[in-house]
Amino acid sequence: MTETRKQIEKQWFYYAVPLLGTLFVLWYIKSASWDMAYSDYMRQILSYLPDVWNPEKFFVADILTRIPINFPVRAFNVSVLGFSVTFDLMLGGLGLGLAALVMGIYAGKRKLGTVWFFIFMLLFFSLNKWEMLTNGTGWVHFFAFACFYYHYMVFDRTESGEGKKGDEIRLLILPFLITLCVAGPYCAVYTGVMLLAYGFAAGRKKAAEGRWDKKYLRWSVCLIIPLFLYMWSNSYAVSEHAGAYEGPMLPVLMEQPMLFVKFFIKSFAGMVFGQEAFEELVNKGVFPYAFVYILGLAVIGAYLAALYLNFRYRLYEKTMLPLILIISGGMNHVLILLSRWIFLRDSYGMSSRYALQFQVGILGIVLTAGLLWNSIKGKAVKILAVLWCVLLLAGNAYTTYREIKIAPNRKEWGQTVAEMALHYEDFDDDELKTKFQYKSAEKIRQALSILKENHLNIYRE
Repeated sequence: MTETRKQIEKQWFYYAVPLLGTLFVLWYIKSASWDMAYSDYMRQILSYLPDVWNPEKFFVADILTRIPINFPVRAFNVSVLGFSVTFDLMLGGLGLGLAALVMGIYAGKRKLGTVWFFIFMLLFFSLNKWEMLTNGTGWVHFFAFACFYYHYMVFDRTESGEGKKGDEIRLLILPFLITLCVAGPYCAVYTGVMLLAYGFAAGRKKAAEGRWDKKYLRWSVCLIIPLFLYMWSNSYAVSEHAGAYEGPMLPVLMEQPMLFVKFFIKSFAGMVFGQEAFEELVNKGVFPYAFVYILGLAVIGAYLAALYLNFRYRLYEKTMLPLILIISGGMNHVLILLSRWIFLRDSYGMSSRYALQFQVGILGIVLTAGLLWNSIKGKAVKILAVLWCVLLLAGNAYTTYREIKIAPNRKEWGQTVAEMALHYEDFDDDELKTKFQYKSAEKIRQALSILKENHLNIYRE
């Protein structure tokens, strides 16, 4: 077999694994969900249905917070598919697969080892994201991360001297498309990490050539403009946080300082075990609850070690993407702490809904170890890296196993909700709020009446 043929066959590996992971996630979604609108869909129905083509519902002051790409997709779903939740769920799974494909292309170009890439993909498709995967209203967030990874990859290859024709133009255009159309609230970390990357790259070039390259300034301006537009739009938004504390931070910080410390550490621990999986093992007596802090500190330690390795071996000179992912993951942890402490629960950061954001840093750590594996000196460092990967894989494997096991229960829940929806007039407020997972029984009835009158979703003919 020729060397070229071997390379081609190996490249297919970097495409095939993301495809298999996508099929697995789509199978899980089908196994764990029912084509029934509930939870966040109640708000969506009341806001946009049935006249989904009405421009007055599109051109509103806080349009960017509503993520514009949602409008044509929702209109298609309602007009053509009769408002299918399964359609949204599948889009989320495909979005995750697209993100994996982008990273697979990067891994193939960087010749990431087969074992390391397999570890990378196992973590990428972990079902620690089950809450996002089974909530169709969040499908666009998976697509947003695929866009983020693509922007990171384009910048990375441009900096490493492997840029393609038009890459510099892409770096001018991508922030407008991503921030204004797709990113939603995630644009804060996306913009922040890219501004840091541009600044770091500009500083390195200045040190090497003795001059500032104006292209970094142009790229930065193209990041900042859409961010400010999003912030302007967001100033018109009205946020609702059921059960959240509405006072200032300082009194809570003074009275419960450990709340913030515990929240922060536990948010890292959630990347080893999902919250429900961890609590199940604690209840079985496998380990004490305090073990969560060891897990969290182990992940924090890995972040610091990966940062050290990036600079110790100057990996950023060959590729900046692992460093970008690590910084992005850390910024996501800080952002969630600052925005979600209001629920006054130190375990809130372990929620499955944040795994997609936190996972970014884990991926950066694995890439760092994999790309530097042959360069790292000292057996101790390699042993620690292997042990950390084993811990992470074991925790995510158990979380995924548990989710596969209880997937039929989640589907049964959705089926029960669908049966209730057919006779929703017969149930009291508490029953509706419990099953439909929404705070207002009156709004649940209003939303279901809209679906029923327009023969949508469960009421499709």
